[in-house]
Amino acid sequence: MPESSRLATQIAAILRRERGARSLTQQELADLAGVSQGAVARVERGERVPSVPLIERLLAAFDLQLAVAVEPLDCHLDARMDALAARPLAQRVDDLGLDRILDRLSDLPHLLTGSTAALLQGAPVPTDAVEIAVRWRDSARFTAWLDAAYGQRWNARWSEFGGLRLEPEEPGEHRWQTRYGQLRAQMCEELPEAIEVRHGHRSYRVVPLVAVELTDPRAAELLRRHRRRRAADPPDPQSAGSP
Repeated sequence: MPESSRLATQIAAILRRERGARSLTQQELADLAGVSQGAVARVERGERVPSVPLIERLLAAFDLQLAVAVEPLDCHLDARMDALAARPLAQRVDDLGLDRILDRLSDLPHLLTGSTAALLQGAPVPTDAVEIAVRWRDSARFTAWLDAAYGQRWNARWSEFGGLRLEPEEPGEHRWQTRYGQLRAQMCEELPEAIEVRHGHRSYRVVPLVAVELTDPRAAELLRRHRRRRAADPPDPQSAGSP
């Protein structure tokens, strides 16, 4: 997929997700952003990359702002996915430090989501942080946990952790470095439907893959890439049954 098409698709998914989360029609979003309904529709169709001013106006209607990030070249990403596929799932979980963080979260209501949920369901997708869904009503408890875990929030402006308030309500990416490892949070009104997967002696409550692909553009793109590459390669009996 050309980079321009990929970016347009990601922007479209983000806009549809945020609009749906707020139960807004395209016309209502257009009125809030001061643009036409047709402009919203074109962005959501993902036909081409919209202008930066238009993206900023649409995101501002959600009280969000545009942030620029970079990721590895596709060839490097493919190599990393191949390396993950060659490792046992138990080793992937251990490398992420998943159990260490979950043991400390104790009774904070949460679900595993994003690339972490995909990894636990067998997909060799890279993830640099444990990803969880947390309800807004539990944000005070979450903030207290972050404070006790010596959390530092990701500062996109300086591309480092620190210098921002911990609270999820404050502007900034929902990503923290804690004494137990990196953590990303998807803040939501209600926890999504979950399934239970078991590895070794432990069970994990995770968002199903189909829901991950609908709600997490980054994880969805990794899953699509994994499936495209698997479809292009000869079948490997040892990997049969993986997503």
